[in-house]
Order: sequence, then structure tokens, then C-alpha cells
Amino acid sequence: MMRKFVVEADGGSRGNPGPAGYGAVVFDAETGETLVEAAEYLGTATNNVAEYRGLIAGLRAAHELDPEARVEVRMDSKLVVEQMSGRWKIKHPGMRPLAAEARTAFAPERVTYQWVPRARNKHADRLANEAMDAGKQGRQWQPKDSGTVVREETGVARIAPATAPGDAAAGLAAARAALRGATRPVDAVTAAEETAREPVAPPAARTAAPDLGTSTTFVLLRHGETPLTPQKRFSGSGGGDPELTDKGRWQAERAAEALAARGSVQAVVTSPLARCRETAAIVAGRLGLEVVVEDGLRETDFGAWEGLTFAEVRERHPADLDAWLNSAKAAPTGGGESFTTVSRRVAAARDRLLARYPGMTVLLVSHVTPVKTLVRLALGAPPESLFRMDLSAGSLSAVAYYADGNASVRLLNDTAHLRG
Repeated sequence: MMRKFVVEADGGSRGNPGPAGYGAVVFDAETGETLVEAAEYLGTATNNVAEYRGLIAGLRAAHELDPEARVEVRMDSKLVVEQMSGRWKIKHPGMRPLAAEARTAFAPERVTYQWVPRARNKHADRLANEAMDAGKQGRQWQPKDSGTVVREETGVARIAPATAPGDAAAGLAAARAALRGATRPVDAVTAAEETAREPVAPPAARTAAPDLGTSTTFVLLRHGETPLTPQKRFSGSGGGDPELTDKGRWQAERAAEALAARGSVQAVVTSPLARCRETAAIVAGRLGLEVVVEDGLRETDFGAWEGLTFAEVRERHPADLDAWLNSAKAAPTGGGESFTTVSRRVAAARDRLLARYPGMTVLLVSHVTPVKTLVRLALGAPPESLFRMDLSAGSLSAVAYYADGNASVRLLNDTAHLRG
């Protein structure tokens, strides 16, 4: 006989983003018996990330019990339920890897999803709060009930009798009663989430607003000047790797001062090329942060055009230049990268970084083409818009990304910190 499980999952963030944790519980669908509990403190994350992590933990626990079972997932997150059911598109790049991970945790054809009011998800909600409380005390979650057995993996407990086998039913009933009751503190729920979790009406009766959470903001810093910058020569990733000039280092220092004054940057990520690494090191040193290298932020490979001026390229490779100016699919002479190729690379890097730094403000130190590409993609503008943006050395731009997949360009080519 095929087994049936019910997975209840929840997650919360006290600050959104802020200290976050998830809880998940697996029940036997026929008897209501609690089989597995899971909870974990996640550090700083958003509500949406914590909810997806709770789902993944619950599905993995069910899979370990019986990978051939049928699973009904019950969550009070309208966003996760609708996305995993396929009724809402997963637009936010940071949510896509989590949804993909959930689909690999248990065979999707064996899993169904149901939205439930918040009041009917108290068990998982309690576990999520216990995990956040544990994190506040500098430790990971451990079950409080004496009738549970903790597996070696952190944060997962199987419910088991603490006394003789004949007392198992009474022990399980007491455990279920004890573990139901606590609700998430108000500071972990946004107004939009409260709307989606209102228990007075079933989900089919109205359209609920998803919890979009706090935006993830990328502050985009073009590296400082190099010897090739004032000469307006093509300087990509396929030729030499010039370092900053004295002026370029001054530009980086001024950017560092401006960013320190704002006080919002929480991480620094850079292109692997020397001019960006040097710029990033100056800024990160001022902010007291480490530098993370992301290869996807490197500049375009300009092939045979590396080191040449526009006029020199026009003279030597006129047909290739015309094609490049008129088609994003055309590549520079000699095996360079097309804008289409660069756009795919930059978009993939963007998605990785959004998944890694949800709800945070991150400084990306990069080059002309990647910065313009991030702006272009945020605006939904065509490739030819790359030629209609000006981007100075040492300039700052900013793009904010939201959980519904939308993005907002907040700043472009700001050079106020370089004046005077």
C-alpha cells in the first residue's frame, strides 16, 4: 500500500532580512502521527528564503522515510505554494535556485501543494521560531520534547517514544499537543505577508498579495582609470590586464569614502581582472569587508580589437565593426564575445549573486559592459541601449531586485563623489 505523508513547513525572518529560521514537520496522512521534525537557524535571510528552506527540509525528510510515497505540502506562504504549483511564474532570480532544489528533493509528480491559513500551520511555525530563538543564543535548534530522537544531521529529529513501546501512542499525542501553539512574533511578518496569511477566508475566495520582502540591491562601481581609459581604447578580458593609474586609485578612494558614508554595503564582489580587484580592495579595506571574486563580472573579450581605439578598429575591420554596431549577436574580430554572449554570462552571475545575498546591499566592482548590461536587463531595454549609456571610470550605479521578479534602476553613472 502506498504511503501518504503531509509536510507542513514554514520560515520566518525577524527583520526581513534578519535572523531567520525554518521549521518543517512530516505527518503520516492516515494516522496523523508526527514522524519527523526539522528546524534550522539560517543566519541573515528573508522570509521567502526561509520558507523555501523549510519546504526543502520537509521534502527531504519525507523522501528519506519513503521516496515512493505521496506527499501533500501545506504552507501558509501563498507565494511558495503558487510558485511550486506552477500557477505563478518565479520571476525573482534569487528564488529560482531554491524552487529547483525543492523539485529535486522529492519527485514533483508525487507532490501536491495546498495553501492553509496561518492558524493551521502552527507546528511548523513553532519550530521556525525555536530555530530563530536558538540562533539568537548562538546555537542550532534542538528539540525540546524528551520523546524525540535527534539524528546526527543538525536540526532534524525523529519523534520516538521515550518510554516503553506500549507508551508510544500517549507519548506521541503529548508531543503533538506540546508542539502546537506558538505563533511567529509580529516582527517576523510583513504587512503583505499578513494579508496573504489571513485565516478568515480560504485561498480560492480572494487574491492575496505575496510577501515580496526587502529588495536585494546591487551597487555597481566601474573600476578606476587605467592607462587605456583616457585614450578610449578597447580594454576587455582578452588582451592585457592593465592596473590602475594614480588617478584611478584616487577615484577608488573617493568611491570608498562615499560608500562608507552611506554605510549600507554589506558585501563586496569583483570581476577577476586586476583593475577591478585593485578598486575593490581599496573600497573593501575602507569598509572592513572581504572581497569575493565573481568571474561572470569580467569585461567583454574584444578579440583582435583589444588595445585599439574606435578609429583604429574602423580602419582595420570596418565590416566587423558595422556588424557589431548593428547586431548584439555579432562578435569582435578574432573570436571576441558578442553582447548576446556577455548578456547571458552577466545574467547568470546576477542570478548566482541574488541567491547568495538575498535582501542585502552588495557592491559589484565591474566594467563598462557588465554594468550597462545589468542596467539594461533591469529596464527590459533592447541591446542597442548599451550604446546610449555613458559610464565614467569610478562612477556608481544601483539596481534593486524584488521577490516578484521586478527590478528598479535607482542610480546611473553617479560621479558626485569625484568632483572637487
